[in-house]
Amino acid sequence: MTYVERNAAPRAPGSQSADPSECVDSEGTRGRSGGYRLGWPLAGASVLLVSFAIAPGVEGALGGALGLLMLGVASADARRFIVPNALSGGAFALGVIHAIVQSPDSGFEAALMAFSRAAFAAGLFFLVRIAYRRFRGRDGLGLGDVKLAAAAGAWLSLPMLPVAIEIAAITALAAYVLRQGSRRRVLRAAGRIPFGAFLAPAIWFGWVLDTMLPTLN
Repeated sequence: MTYVERNAAPRAPGSQSADPSECVDSEGTRGRSGGYRLGWPLAGASVLLVSFAIAPGVEGALGGALGLLMLGVASADARRFIVPNALSGGAFALGVIHAIVQSPDSGFEAALMAFSRAAFAAGLFFLVRIAYRRFRGRDGLGLGDVKLAAAAGAWLSLPMLPVAIEIAAITALAAYVLRQGSRRRVLRAAGRIPFGAFLAPAIWFGWVLDTMLPTLN
């Protein structure tokens, strides 16, 4: 957040701020923005490298595409608390294709299984959304999270689904606690957490584990 000078006389155009805190904070903001711009391409490159390393060929390309889509979801949800339909829908479609590629001799059955897992995961999240709203009087999970859960179901095996969800929940809570602690703020039950920003990378990581540990399938 850039420092805004209040109750001060307006400065002439092109003049520099006389308040050093404004300069320092503005430079810090520019530094963080530069770090973010550099971090996302590095994360995307890492996702592609890992995907092709553990699954060369078409499956690796699909896994890499999943990772890039999940990075996009994480970025959007962290900044705006929105899970874009295009990204979660694209991930779901790729999940169905991935299931068919994995079982080319029984592609129709594999696609049905992917749809079934997606319906199970989305239904579970939707029930949690309804229950939370009923008991707390406000939304806990957004519909974007429900759609993202469908993408998770299309990609992950049934044993891996709860693992990915648990990873997302633990990392989301840890990030919230660390953020509140660093800002010296109290923990609040009503605090907002962009859950999709943690579920999305957990989905890709779950695919990595599924691929490296085929005995879980």
